[in-house]
Amino acid sequence: MSERSAPLEGIKVLDLSRVLAGPWCTQNLADMGADVIKVERPEGGDDTRHWGPPYLKDAEGRDTSEAAYYLSTNRNKRSITIDIGTPEGAELIRQMVAGCDVLVENFKVGGLKKYGLDYESLKLVNPALIYCSITGFGQTGPMAPLPGYDFVIQGMGGLMSITGERDDRPGGGPQKAGVAVTDIMTGMYATVAILGALHERHRSGKGQQIDLALLDCHVAMLANQNLNYMTSGVAPRRAGNAHQNVVPYQVFKASDGELIVAVGTDGQYRAYCGVIGRPDLGIHPDYIDNSQRLKNRVALIAELEAIMRTRPRDAWVAELQKVGVPCGPINDLDQVFHSEQVKHRQIWRTLPHPLAGQTPTTASPMRFSETPIQYRAAPPLLGQHTQEILAEFGLQASSAAIGPDKTL
Repeated sequence: MSERSAPLEGIKVLDLSRVLAGPWCTQNLADMGADVIKVERPEGGDDTRHWGPPYLKDAEGRDTSEAAYYLSTNRNKRSITIDIGTPEGAELIRQMVAGCDVLVENFKVGGLKKYGLDYESLKLVNPALIYCSITGFGQTGPMAPLPGYDFVIQGMGGLMSITGERDDRPGGGPQKAGVAVTDIMTGMYATVAILGALHERHRSGKGQQIDLALLDCHVAMLANQNLNYMTSGVAPRRAGNAHQNVVPYQVFKASDGELIVAVGTDGQYRAYCGVIGRPDLGIHPDYIDNSQRLKNRVALIAELEAIMRTRPRDAWVAELQKVGVPCGPINDLDQVFHSEQVKHRQIWRTLPHPLAGQTPTTASPMRFSETPIQYRAAPPLLGQHTQEILAEFGLQASSAAIGPDKTL
């Protein structure tokens, strides 16, 4: 084990966020060693605690109070219950801010101002505070006051116009992603922005506010699709499992299942043609390079689909991988977690849990050679650390501000 400290050891984060985008960010920070204090309402706490089933089960197979959704994004944190709607509760936050480096919140624009917990108020308490605000549409603009939800943003931000089967095919039409990608990406951008602000603070000694909007992050993540539109003036449309810019780069049906073939270069294309027994397609003038293959996509794909149906999926995958053609099966999550690569990388981890004995958790993909991620604690029970945290800050509070004592 390395003797070097975790990357963010010594950084204290006050987490006033809930649901997914903010907690995803703060879990990243916690995984890197920050002390993340999750502030929750005394009654109910984070909304996602109740977004079940499924719930974590105890040793007898009975449901606990901890929803799987909540467990997915609150590892390595501590929980304190504070009712910020009371003057005493708001004052507790102000006193804690004086000893914190970062505050993360996802209230509506202006929602914390009435409690004196907005950035302009708190920077007077702690000028070095990095205050990260996550909203649907940002702190400015005509839509700033509106709430933002991942599904709505996937539609508004363009993702659903390019996701799903083509409109002229069975099942065509808009389709959302199978996970809340806007929230997740916003959480990732928030993580990066906070790290940047912390680094800048080493030079200036001053904090700042970070204004992150779900819509901004969503549009930004469309990447090459944005530039396809910006450079051509033509809005990309849904292409199902095909790629708008590269051919062949899509799902093919084999004799017993489906696989993805992702040919990225002309050399890979020729290698692919050799494996499928049609080297002539690799040098045919209509398909000689990607530009030609795009132009003649329909005819080429018709030939390839007929060939790919003649052999089993795993046979194709094995042969294509031998010659360096990117490909792979389409797995469900049971197959994912039983795959040898995922098992080798130890992506399924377990942590001790006070109600269930243990809980599963998905390993962080951040792998540091000298300061590895430490899986220190399961997602906390509601208010589990209230008294502990208050004592650390030298504070006391009434039950009206923090709710009943939930110390284990």
